[in-house]
Amino acid sequence: MTPIRLLLVDDDPLVRAGLAFMMGGADDLEIVGEAADGSEVDELVERTRPDVVLMDIRMPNVDGLAATERLRERKDAPQVVVLTTFHADEQVLRALRAGAAGFVLKDTPPADIIEAVRRVAAGDPVLSPTVTRQLMAHAAGGSGPDTRHATARRRIAALNDREREVAVAVGQGHSNAEIARELFMSVATVKTHVSRILAKLDLNNRVQIALLTYDAGLLEGDGH
Repeated sequence: MTPIRLLLVDDDPLVRAGLAFMMGGADDLEIVGEAADGSEVDELVERTRPDVVLMDIRMPNVDGLAATERLRERKDAPQVVVLTTFHADEQVLRALRAGAAGFVLKDTPPADIIEAVRRVAAGDPVLSPTVTRQLMAHAAGGSGPDTRHATARRRIAALNDREREVAVAVGQGHSNAEIARELFMSVATVKTHVSRILAKLDLNNRVQIALLTYDAGLLEGDGH
């Protein structure tokens, strides 16, 4: 099996060394590069072609948010997992809106960080329903909620009824198998709907679908 190519980005050399030691012990992961600042990421990605970037959110020159936004504009963009010390942090939320596939806390057990990288490489975002709700509650206090709500409603209107149902289920944190059972369709059909939703709404991943359904007021208890 081809190993998952991983790029580590953190301004703390001890953190990078610890991550490299942890990840290096997994047979299916290959560390292809390390960066100390977001300003180094573009060149390293171009040279090393990682599948996943493990990105510190706070760095002195170019932070993880700006680096993520730039990376996700690439046609061949790698998946990004944000490293943070906070569950519900405004910068994490912005990184997810920019296209990060999820985040892990820096005190997460090593085995869980490795599993997070594997899941993201397989196209499965790393956000539990509990953490998604925390982030969405945090988002409710953000800037421009009325404008964001109107914009989200306008974008959601591009979906047909079935796609909207699937989008809401994604926003509730359900897996493809759970959505299939709930909406009485096959898992393959759910995957097709999710792909169409991503294409229609110009989104990168399921996390962004979840955030958009929240902004549009389609989830219970979202305050809209």
